Amino acid sequence: MNMTTRSEMLAAQTVSDPRWAAVVARDAAADGTFFYSVKTTGVYCKPSCAARAARAENVAFHASAAEAERAGFRPCKRCKPDQPSRAQQHAEVVARLCRYIEEAETPPTLDELAARAGMSVFHLHRVFKDVTGVTPRAYAAAHRAKRMKNELDRDASVTDAIFGAGYNSSSRFYENAGDVLGMTPTAYRAGGANTEIRFAIGECSLGSILVACSERGICAISLGDDPDVLARDLQDRFPQARLIGDDPQFAALVARVVGLVEAPGVGLDLPLDVRGTAFQRRVWEALREIPAGSTASYAQIAEKIGAPKSVRAVAQACGANRIAIAIPCHRVVRQDGHLSGYRWGVQRKRELLAREAGR
Repeated sequence: MNMTTRSEMLAAQTVSDPRWAAVVARDAAADGTFFYSVKTTGVYCKPSCAARAARAENVAFHASAAEAERAGFRPCKRCKPDQPSRAQQHAEVVARLCRYIEEAETPPTLDELAARAGMSVFHLHRVFKDVTGVTPRAYAAAHRAKRMKNELDRDASVTDAIFGAGYNSSSRFYENAGDVLGMTPTAYRAGGANTEIRFAIGECSLGSILVACSERGICAISLGDDPDVLARDLQDRFPQARLIGDDPQFAALVARVVGLVEAPGVGLDLPLDVRGTAFQRRVWEALREIPAGSTASYAQIAEKIGAPKSVRAVAQACGANRIAIAIPCHRVVRQDGHLSGYRWGVQRKRELLAREAGR
């Protein structure tokens, strides 16, 4: 076999490898997933390396930097493939800041966080949001809310729990208690005691359906195969709440929700009692803006809420949604268009999307 033919074969083999497209595009998203070496220069690079493009027949792919070095190649001085990527460095910095926020008695200021990170305030704010999907302030607030719940679960007094969670004053906490706990802290600690939640269970074409409503609005729409399981799940969430069923007036609301199941494109113009972190609420609000008959990927939702690197967190927020259909997490699909998990079953998700598409 002559040299020309061999070079052509090697080039064809490289070009047919999907990793070659990432090298040609200098795709930073591929950094860390593989490395490539160039035999004429003796170096190996990240896919995003800005160095002059190599000829395909001179390129080989490696699963790790260590593998490339064992093959006799040295790291490129331009892209420094043997060092953590900028994204990895940012992730490590933000992880340290998150631990610092969690351990602080009071939420640290943005200036303080920026000084610890060795960044400007503006740069730190942008990097933190890119990595976590929320601002440092929102992260601190979410962590304080979590600490508040933990304190109440340990039977601390409400006052001790408020200050133990890092709130400077009780009035500061009570301003947002409804969003944090969904009820007063005393009622939360008592498992929902003195809180009325009206509910009803009916049947629809997708199985059993439970609709529950607090004084603030609909707090749950659940689908399943066993009505008893749906009722137990609601009771487990609020073991001491006063659950009121078999209300003829409330049954009319359930009928409206069942109508939404049969025709999900109609919409439900009713108040919702949405309880979640600041990030979750941003995701859920974005879901409600997806038109009936359309879908969006997790990446598109992350982009929409201004947190393009928080795709996994978006998926987790979708999974945490407890208000089926009205907050249409069934309209979120994978990047390739395939269906992914759904709290109430992928088959129900497929059926809802088919109905919205008119199939």
